[in-house]
Amino acid sequence: MRKIITAPNDIENALAQQGFAPIAGVDEVGRGPLAGPVVACAVILPEGFVIPGVNDSKKISEKRREELAAKIKQTALAYAFGIIDPQEIDEINILQATLKAMSNAVSALEIAPRIALVDGISAPNCACEVRCVKKGDSASHLIAAASILAKVLRDNIMRELHAEFPDYAWDTNKGYGTAAHIASIRRLGLTPAHRKSFCKGVFA
Repeated sequence: MRKIITAPNDIENALAQQGFAPIAGVDEVGRGPLAGPVVACAVILPEGFVIPGVNDSKKISEKRREELAAKIKQTALAYAFGIIDPQEIDEINILQATLKAMSNAVSALEIAPRIALVDGISAPNCACEVRCVKKGDSASHLIAAASILAKVLRDNIMRELHAEFPDYAWDTNKGYGTAAHIASIRRLGLTPAHRKSFCKGVFA
């Protein structure tokens, strides 16, 4: 009988009992926007440790994400990021950019994990074993923690880009294709922070 996951770290506990430790959770944000990088995070928390409130970053308010990100960083044994810029996304496509960002994040960890739990169905190339978890940011506490750190970092990057290119309102839309963002592209053109391969349809 297949085990039903009822606790936020059931997957991690089961793997730890099988001798897989330390375990890293890995997630990415920013696959869909028209502008900005794709950002991945890998995080290792103390075995069995649960931070109350950690969940899929998309289900948490911005203020709460920032509060939780601070707690995750304080608690984590290690965390690291992988960032792929828009130019490279255009060169290698978003799937390969996402996998590279995840791989880079795992490689940058100061503690080498025995296994990496990755959100989704595509496995990045890592030195450790990789296990893909569908809807992992809801099923795995570690993946959810990684999603929060990645989201907070990417949002901060988009605010910095907004200061450089204020006409595109990246402080609020974070690079996604809102009606106002698309209107600004049509009026002002593309910036170096735009993904040209994502914006072709804007001018159609």
